[in-house]
Amino acid sequence: MLTDPALAGSADAGTAWRRIADEIAAAIARGDHATGETLPAATALAERYGVHRHTVRQAFRHLAEQGLVTVSRGRGTQVSPRRVAYPLGRRVSMRANLGRLGLVGSSRMLSAAQVDGEADTCSTLGLDGGARLWRVAGLSLADGTPMGTGTHWLSVARFPDFDAAFREAGASMTAALKAYGIADYVRLSTRLTARLADECEAELLQIEPGAPVMVSLAVDALPDLTPIHLVSSVFAGERMEMVVEPFAE
Repeated sequence: MLTDPALAGSADAGTAWRRIADEIAAAIARGDHATGETLPAATALAERYGVHRHTVRQAFRHLAEQGLVTVSRGRGTQVSPRRVAYPLGRRVSMRANLGRLGLVGSSRMLSAAQVDGEADTCSTLGLDGGARLWRVAGLSLADGTPMGTGTHWLSVARFPDFDAAFREAGASMTAALKAYGIADYVRLSTRLTARLADECEAELLQIEPGAPVMVSLAVDALPDLTPIHLVSSVFAGERMEMVVEPFAE
């Protein structure tokens, strides 16, 4: 890995960083480096190639933008899990979607509480303002790697003891809803935006504070289109891409 002698002594830093990035990318594609493996430090690669360390860091930044590596203070530059193409269709199930991609999906419940619902949230769920709602937070993983964290909102009156049901279902929304006789539900809408991760999100997702994240605000409903579930999710941008499939099941 990283042995191209043509790079050594290159006077063109603009060309050098790109060649270094391309060689690292090719090595990752060949499987020379496992997910999570830490690459040599910028100073070591700079000495190997006869370039300034800033040239190597520029290569690392480019690779991070491509989602191939994660650059973290104190941990160095690590090979990222492959970016997951996550389909958004009429039915959205994290575990089912990951399973179709050959990945093992899992979830953890982080917290659960009953709160007085804010007007906008209650309106979205077809409830009176101030209705009691469940606010349940969870973390979703693929092959053990954190992919997203979400806050779920549901009616307390309609879903009594939902905290226990969600926990017993292994933090699977699909399985938890089945405990209330809901065998099928559909996605009414998904709104996507982007911003930078705060410190709490970065810790949960194991990314750097300030790393790009995708924010999803989604509403699920019964097949008759009665809304039952609102979820606000934050996904690691370097690990996920959303594929809109409006006619997919």
